[in-house]
Amino acid sequence: MELDYPFHGRCLVQNSPANRIPSHGTDRFGTTFAIDFVPVDQKNRSARFSARSLWRPEAPEKFIGFGQPVVSPVAGTVVLTHDGSEDHDAYRGFPSVGYARTQARRVAGGWGVLAGNYVVIQELQSGHYVALCHLRRGSVRVRIGQNIQIGAQVAEFGNSGNSTEPHVHVQAVDALDFVRAVGLPLSFPSGLPRNGQIVDGRPPDSGQDAVQPPSIV
Repeated sequence: MELDYPFHGRCLVQNSPANRIPSHGTDRFGTTFAIDFVPVDQKNRSARFSARSLWRPEAPEKFIGFGQPVVSPVAGTVVLTHDGSEDHDAYRGFPSVGYARTQARRVAGGWGVLAGNYVVIQELQSGHYVALCHLRRGSVRVRIGQNIQIGAQVAEFGNSGNSTEPHVHVQAVDALDFVRAVGLPLSFPSGLPRNGQIVDGRPPDSGQDAVQPPSIV
């Protein structure tokens, strides 16, 4: 499925299907070809790493990406949203080990618990679905039934759901039932980036803010 990047500026690629399939170690919840983008600065840091980072959880506001715009990677119609999950602390260093030990509990909660806050868009041409996850609580600015264009802002980077630091998780699926959905392969303007690669989204002055009026689906 052809997508634009769902952000402006620089992001680090993680959990890319260019490196392994399934990209997140499982086919569950349609995540076979999912990919993660972490906003970084000119030194390729999501946030400064200190001795405190090694030993203690960190506030998401410390990270450069927290609150940055997340934009639609496709033209289509918003079909699902959730905006009420908290943005929890970020976990790097040793705190990430403890967080990983609670992974099974989040998986048992289902796709919605893992996704945190999300927007799901039905792509105009194919009819398939693109999910943008881990969004900032209170930042979702689109409504179910709303038609949107590529590059329209839908929310902000957050740290909700199954997330160790602010980033956006992107996946495409063939159905809205995420228990049974099949993940679909993704590609982007520069192809499919690999883990560790820095990619640049289109600049915010390229006419991407158009949002069409709501429609009924």
